[in-house]
Amino acid sequence: MTDSATLRQRFLAERLTLRNECRDFPEWHRGRPHYVLWALDVDTPAVRARVAAAQRVLDGLLLDGYRRQPHVTLALCGFPAQGPLPADDEFDAQRIAAQVAALQADGSGAFDIAIGGLESFSSAPFLTVHDARGALATLRRCLHAEGAHPHGPYVPHVTVGLYAGAWPSVEVADRFGQLPAAAPLHHRVTRMSLLGYVAAHIGGALFTLAEYELESGRVQWHAPLAADAALHAGGHATAASARTGRHPETATATAGDAAR
Repeated sequence: MTDSATLRQRFLAERLTLRNECRDFPEWHRGRPHYVLWALDVDTPAVRARVAAAQRVLDGLLLDGYRRQPHVTLALCGFPAQGPLPADDEFDAQRIAAQVAALQADGSGAFDIAIGGLESFSSAPFLTVHDARGALATLRRCLHAEGAHPHGPYVPHVTVGLYAGAWPSVEVADRFGQLPAAAPLHHRVTRMSLLGYVAAHIGGALFTLAEYELESGRVQWHAPLAADAALHAGGHATAASARTGRHPETATATAGDAAR
């Protein structure tokens, strides 16, 4: 797990933050309506309050309209496949079947994470996430997740927002200390979620497609995409891939920092 000092050094090594844009990215979604990812849902009152406090500290620096609920991304799936041969940024039914089978074979149960203070990628500030048991790495192996992004190995985090401009990194980092000191927020993880969002709405709210219960290995479907019947089969998982395309929130920032 990457420590806070290393994260800060990486952030300061970039002279300026990366500007994000609040617009549709048709060149990315090409008319495909939804984007999907595996994540941990950490949308609790305590976490929401800490995210809101961090947003206040960074007032004036963040892109308006960020509505994503607090979550910890595990793996990007992509767009539901539009045909029998999924594109590189699409996923199909066989992929989720393989992912769920791997999770069930591993048999990992519930575990604890701790959500800490404010750090940042060049494109987005975030709250740190600490996983003493190493459970996140195990889950990612089951999901065949990508191992690295341009700023180094996978860094679990809770996104606070997206930078609206190219701000001097050292001046942004000076604000981090204004977040009141507080003990880490301990969160018990009992399930992981298959989440989606409307691809044309950058920073728009997440919706839950399915939940995988870590103790029982069962999948409960909530809102399969109407246009993608392969995602839903009798209440059991049957669909997705961890191949990623260029994410719109990184079109002017850095691809691979995670699905914000």
